[in-house]
Amino acid sequence: MARGKWLVIFIVVAAFAVRLIGIDQPLIDPWSWRQSDVAAIARNFLENGFHFSRPQIDWAGNERGYVGTEFPVLPFVAAIFYNSAGVQEWIGRIQGVLFFVLALPFFFGLVRRIFGGVVASWATFFYAFAPLSIVASRAFMPDMPSLSLAIVGIYFFLRWIEEERFRWLILSAVLVSLALLIKVPMAIVGAPLLYLAVRRGRRTGIEEGRLESAAPWFKRWELWLFAVVVLVPSAAWYWHAHRIAERFYPHHFFGAGGFRIMNLAWYWQLLRQTVFSSLSLTLFVLAIFGAVIAPRGKYTRMFHWWFVAMALFVVVAGYGNRHQWYQLPLVPIAAVFAGCGCAWFAARTQFPRKLLALGAVLLVASFAVSSFFCVQPFYRPAAASLRDLGQELNEATTANALIIAATDGDPTVFYYAHRKGWHFLGDGVYDGNPLDSAQIIANLEKLRKRGATHLVFYAG
Repeated sequence: MARGKWLVIFIVVAAFAVRLIGIDQPLIDPWSWRQSDVAAIARNFLENGFHFSRPQIDWAGNERGYVGTEFPVLPFVAAIFYNSAGVQEWIGRIQGVLFFVLALPFFFGLVRRIFGGVVASWATFFYAFAPLSIVASRAFMPDMPSLSLAIVGIYFFLRWIEEERFRWLILSAVLVSLALLIKVPMAIVGAPLLYLAVRRGRRTGIEEGRLESAAPWFKRWELWLFAVVVLVPSAAWYWHAHRIAERFYPHHFFGAGGFRIMNLAWYWQLLRQTVFSSLSLTLFVLAIFGAVIAPRGKYTRMFHWWFVAMALFVVVAGYGNRHQWYQLPLVPIAAVFAGCGCAWFAARTQFPRKLLALGAVLLVASFAVSSFFCVQPFYRPAAASLRDLGQELNEATTANALIIAATDGDPTVFYYAHRKGWHFLGDGVYDGNPLDSAQIIANLEKLRKRGATHLVFYAG
């Protein structure tokens, strides 16, 4: 037990250190456009009043720019710290890092309760250093905080099932509710939670010798209370966010339009991306093996249920999954399966302990190298030229200038220009390339009448 504790502490510290590399990097990596929107919302909270229920973006021109978005906890907290430290990119990035490292011991505890310490140690290692896990946790985005809250919520839900302490159920409900508020697709954690509830209802009476007292899971009032605490706040917030998007220009609701089933080539590309970028080939192969040979026992199919729910989400929201961060929940699932594979191999082979230790070292090294190469493209300054353009606009224009930006819909230029404006073209909201010159002229004239002062182009 003591060895496992110190191993987890080492993994947590190492994971934290890895994520501090480039923590002050400008928001110019391949996910720049999403992070620039979140950062703009944070800065607008600071400059325009801390109106939590009305997040504002920069690309609504002369309008207020209120948008429907997730529960804006991250930008709001960042804005609070901006008050004393100034607008700094690391303030936004560090939030995801802290959520991740604080949740990592709970992930270990969750897996250990189900599979034991060996699987938990390997799973925690894989989860800590998987490429997508590293990148998402240092991004100024809500995905990793949401996943971290969900994992801790599942942990306390399992503790409630095993210990029957009501406080664990309430704590779990609050955490899962926050996870959904911050990122509503995290509702897929309903699958593992449902699995745990059903399994608990089936086994309690038999294990306690009181078969007649084991009520079906759907008759437990505690679970109905759990559902209310989890779902009602999210329903209220996203109804409000939808109303905001309907009422205010640019009538934008974050994540809208993502539920669309695509063709087979699309999903094949998503699979390749998962194997060679999100997880690494090493982790993917181990996860496939571990998913097949995972031990059977109490609650051991929880991660299979989570995987099935995640797979259905990827298929149904095929278009939305063009954004790699939507596949983030696959990482802890794959990490657990890979841990099962490692534990199975260690338990069923007759190799000497020294040889097994050498194999473990080689596996760690192999995964570290593959993860390193997979993660490198995510640090590439893909939007550096947009940042340069924005900074030039900041120097060359007045604070009240309104910019038309032909930048393929990327708001990075507005964020670093510290100016308001419109995407070009499509009534100020990016809608693809122009069909002809007449469409260009009509859109420019419309935006000029709305106060546009400058037009900039970006070659890409």
